[in-house]
Amino acid sequence: MKRSSDPDVLLLQAIADPTRLAILRQLSVEGAVCACDFTDCCAVGQPTISHHLKVLREAGWVESDRKGTWIYYSIRPEALRRLRDLAGELVPGIARPANELSATFGELSATFGGLSLPAGQVQS
Repeated sequence: MKRSSDPDVLLLQAIADPTRLAILRQLSVEGAVCACDFTDCCAVGQPTISHHLKVLREAGWVESDRKGTWIYYSIRPEALRRLRDLAGELVPGIARPANELSATFGELSATFGGLSLPAGQVQS
């Protein structure tokens, strides 16, 4: 499967992992967190945390700030706004009566020929 370059897809894929979601949840509660402090929330080793932070950074979820030898991560407000915007774009479709859908299917079948309804469906 080809990897998407769509920033919205990358944003959503990044939070689809339980460890990355736990990292974001910790950041939302504590603000800036040192990379070394994520191992408690996630029950994984530091190399795995570093990988997940890299994925979150590349997807635009977090920003980092180096202070000496420590790197602190925080959530980028732009990512939260984009997630809110994406969620706001998703609204339920307008419900259509079954007989209207069946009539539309009948028109498509007549146009393209050979289409049939799935088993158990009756065309009106």
